[in-house]
Amino acid sequence: MQINLNGKTALITGSSGQLGRVMARTLATSGADIILHYHQNQAMAESLAREIAALGRRVLVVQADIGDSASVFAMRDRVAGELRLPDIVVCNAVSQYAWKSILEQEIPDFPNQFDACVMQGVLMAKAFIPAMVERTGGRFIGINTECAALCAAGSGAYAAAKNGMDGLYRVLAKEVGIHGITVNQVAPGWTISDADREKNTVRSPEYEKSTPLGRRGTDMEIAHAVLFLASDLAAFITGATIPVSGGRVC
Repeated sequence: MQINLNGKTALITGSSGQLGRVMARTLATSGADIILHYHQNQAMAESLAREIAALGRRVLVVQADIGDSASVFAMRDRVAGELRLPDIVVCNAVSQYAWKSILEQEIPDFPNQFDACVMQGVLMAKAFIPAMVERTGGRFIGINTECAALCAAGSGAYAAAKNGMDGLYRVLAKEVGIHGITVNQVAPGWTISDADREKNTVRSPEYEKSTPLGRRGTDMEIAHAVLFLASDLAAFITGATIPVSGGRVC
């Protein structure tokens, strides 16, 4: 079975990152035109845009700070003027920080993670869901994490923000479902990326022992879950979180 996204436009935040690039390529290969969002890595986003254009897809590269309302709405206006507002939004952008115990974690790390995980969803919804309402359909997908369920020591700021994100998406699903819009999340485990392949860090025996399937997942496996949720095959799924963690969360 092949998934066909011909005629659809997808926006992926953080598309210049390791996972974002794979998701963008996967949606483009399935027929979608692509809006590539980046925050700082313009060169990578433009390189990816050339790959996607070579597939025969329309592609637009846009910059924005996904935690800043003015920046997100400026991105929306540019997208509307130069391509078209997306049918599919994938909120994937992240903010990196050093994990520490809650007692040792710097206070600014908590609002930083809240902005990246929760406010990204709020602002992207406000910017792009109204057009989906007018079209009576759309897909709004967030990249969550197994860490939200596992709540491991040291993950306080991240786990708190991702659990906040989960609540936001579940509420949003109930608010916009009447318009034919689905709102779902994918929750990856510790995923193998190109960086792991290049550094030969694919294997992690301790992590693999903790996973019922006995291995780490791949970036393509995450992208396939996103592709499914973006497609008509998932038309009656909303408010769901799909763990793609080899059984660590079930």
